[in-house]
Amino acid sequence: MNSKNEANVNIPVHVSMIMDGNGRWAKERGQERVFGHKAGVESVRACTEAAVEAGVKYLSLYAFSEENWNRPEAEVNTLMGLMAKCIEGEIDTLMKNKVRFLVLGNRRRLNPALLAAIEGCEEMTAANDRMTLIIFLSYSGRWDILQAAKKLAVELLEHPERRQQVEDMTIADFDDYLVTAGIPDPDLIIRTSGESRISNYLLWQSAYTEFYFTPVLWPDFRKPQFREALEEYSKRDRRYGKVK
Repeated sequence: MNSKNEANVNIPVHVSMIMDGNGRWAKERGQERVFGHKAGVESVRACTEAAVEAGVKYLSLYAFSEENWNRPEAEVNTLMGLMAKCIEGEIDTLMKNKVRFLVLGNRRRLNPALLAAIEGCEEMTAANDRMTLIIFLSYSGRWDILQAAKKLAVELLEHPERRQQVEDMTIADFDDYLVTAGIPDPDLIIRTSGESRISNYLLWQSAYTEFYFTPVLWPDFRKPQFREALEEYSKRDRRYGKVK
């Protein structure tokens, strides 16, 4: 996407990315998986810059799922440390580009050092309004729906007089119980590395999302690839179940 045809591109409000392929990228180079994770940080930076430049308002990244806790402990600990270091190291860039930072997921499983880095970055960038960068960390779609249902159940037990309100709930009402409350559903989800599945990600929120699958491994996915995905999205005809 260049300046000549950029005006003709329909820019999605919310782009979400399933960052896949770090391990395979490292293996191809005879390195440990963590080598791929570190290389993937550069792709996060590049895609964030590309999203800001394109006018995307929300960019979300699936960084670590609830299922990922089942990986070897050493890899998990390395990933958590890498995330904390990256968050602290990117604050100046986020402030410069007026990007708000937000982490969504099951925070109870995160260590104190990572939590401190997250909360510090969220607080410092809270007033930024050019774009919101969301990191889904210790997250899964089923967990999100379950925690929403639990909140609703507890609310009803504490206030049984609201039963009729619950029975009259709409889809929009239920949205408010999800961790993504107030955030628009993703218009486009990009998955790298050639895999063609959603992997328990944003199950409720992606009901009408457009998907873009690419064989490019995440550490090789940079600005040109991000722009190609936006160009492909602009060709899609989104009908939301209606006839045009």
